[in-house]
Amino acid sequence: MIHIFVAFLVVSTSLGPVFSLQSVPDSGHRQLQNCTLNPHKDIQKLRRVQAYLKKINKPAVKTIQAGESCPKGTVPIRRTTEQDILRASSVRRYGRIRGHVRRDSTGYGHEHAVVFENGDQYYGAKASLSVWAPRVTNEYEFSLSQIWIISGSFGNDLNTIEAGWQAFVCSCFFQVSPELYGDNYPRFFTYWTSDAYQTTGCYNLLCSGFVQTNNKVAIGAAISPRSSYNGRQFDIGLMVWKDPKHGHWWLEFGPGLLVGYWPAFLFSHLRSHANMVQFGGEIVNTRSSGFHTSTQMGSGHFAEEGFRKAAYFRNLQTVDWDNNLVPLTNIHLKADRANCYDIRQGRNHVWGTYFYYGGPGRNVRCP
Repeated sequence: MIHIFVAFLVVSTSLGPVFSLQSVPDSGHRQLQNCTLNPHKDIQKLRRVQAYLKKINKPAVKTIQAGESCPKGTVPIRRTTEQDILRASSVRRYGRIRGHVRRDSTGYGHEHAVVFENGDQYYGAKASLSVWAPRVTNEYEFSLSQIWIISGSFGNDLNTIEAGWQAFVCSCFFQVSPELYGDNYPRFFTYWTSDAYQTTGCYNLLCSGFVQTNNKVAIGAAISPRSSYNGRQFDIGLMVWKDPKHGHWWLEFGPGLLVGYWPAFLFSHLRSHANMVQFGGEIVNTRSSGFHTSTQMGSGHFAEEGFRKAAYFRNLQTVDWDNNLVPLTNIHLKADRANCYDIRQGRNHVWGTYFYYGGPGRNVRCP
């Protein structure tokens, strides 16, 4: 499987030491490093997480076997420097585009800064995304970065598969004990729905649906370390693809670590393929004080600040009908409120298709 700069949320079955890949220094004296879970700090939390997951997760109905179909392709490990980014083909500044802002049943606004591609049949998507700990204003809001696999219309029959990291204030969002999620660390998560977020689907393993096949991964666990402003950058690699033999949608974390799958029978449209893939950030804006939230997206800084300062996605790819990894060819950019959170996209020989995104939320241009 493809080797890229990734972060691991790997915990052994005995909750022993966590392993990681070596960091990759570059010629610019900067580092893109992989992350690990801190066993000394989180060991008790992880035990409670494992006990909870064991209680609510149904057993796997299938595990992937050696030789079974996985997306094909190779991406060589390369040293990545700020100069590589500066040498990229011209980066386009994304301006405001009028688009719909999804509101959930509470009436809160969901705002996005995303790259998406549609107009074809998609059988998966892959990217590496930098990990940050954005500030979240209150317990009713969140900030996330993720990959979406989408099919159907944006009405009552929307099917989505989602995976990435999410930051929030307290445990109420996941309805789990505060001892487990009483911090603002970004956490690895999964999500799915088959009816546009109305009655089906849930986060992680809080309902039947996603089938976890690897007990070395704690879904919902904190990711550490995180990227720092003007400091070292850390990212995780995620891939979702459709098994052509059984039709399930598999989730891979890092290079070859299969987490589990979403069974095909959960979905209507996604039972066959996706008609859109999407990458980027999302926040919830409650306007609790009467003005736009100060919840941050990504690093909390605008895309124009670039490497080491803005959050990024890199090496964006999709999976085609023949289970090959292919670059995006029909890219669209969308920021619901570009004065609050924006996005810039580019391409070079090291990061392939990439983009910077995010922002601080409320500021002089975002009242």
